[in-house]
Amino acid sequence: MELLFGFLIAFAIAITGVGAGTVTAPALVMFLHVPLPVAVGTALVYASIVKLIVVPVQIMRNQVVWKVLGMMLLGGLPGVLLGVLLFRHVVGHGHHAPLYFALGSIIVFASGLHFYKALRAKKDTPRRKERRRWLAVLMIPIGAELGFSSSGAGALGTVALLGFTNLSASEVVGTDLAFAMCLSILGGSLHLLAHTPDTTLLVKLLAGGVVGAITGTLIAPKLPHRQLRLVLTVWLFLIGLQFCYQAVHPSAAPAQPEKRVAVSAPMQNAMISR
Repeated sequence: MELLFGFLIAFAIAITGVGAGTVTAPALVMFLHVPLPVAVGTALVYASIVKLIVVPVQIMRNQVVWKVLGMMLLGGLPGVLLGVLLFRHVVGHGHHAPLYFALGSIIVFASGLHFYKALRAKKDTPRRKERRRWLAVLMIPIGAELGFSSSGAGALGTVALLGFTNLSASEVVGTDLAFAMCLSILGGSLHLLAHTPDTTLLVKLLAGGVVGAITGTLIAPKLPHRQLRLVLTVWLFLIGLQFCYQAVHPSAAPAQPEKRVAVSAPMQNAMISR
């Protein structure tokens, strides 16, 4: 089952372009019943490895603007560290509601943004004055959000690049993917040190994910990209609303099977003892 989910998640990411962190964590919680703290760490590591397959292609196509990427990382990397520290503090005290709300709200925002961009008519916008110097500051909360919930860097990074630079569409995609990859690598590494990812689950997800990413990349040009993206976006929007509801009503959170809890409990205890 984990192999299949790894394949399907990576396949969906490859054919729709929706962020790995935004898809992976809710899928693990909703369908594999992984505890949310474990799902966040596992999703970050999974997302970083999937992006390692995609980003080199963007680099070879000269779609990464290195100066802009450097400014984004200047604020984004410290932000990830702050987000992971906050994550460990919240989980260490047994409060999962903030995790549900953070993940749910960012999924609702990201899916709403994707939906708006998909439906609005394409219009040529005049070039605006660039404000790149603000990127480092703006990336601090974006990095913190990724470190705390495993999602947000892709959608929020795109918004920042569109609003504060005059990069072309392809440069926005490439630079934002490289930014999200760097943040995911740091966040995933910090979560690994805290023992939050389920390594057995992660290996199975990656085994299917590598095949899914390659397959999706090869057949993406032959599929109705826009329609598939809309379907996935609507599904994510509903999942995000459900996570926000679970944050307000903890009893509505899905029960965790004994087997999965037993596997994950040592990881959480190790993190709490730190």
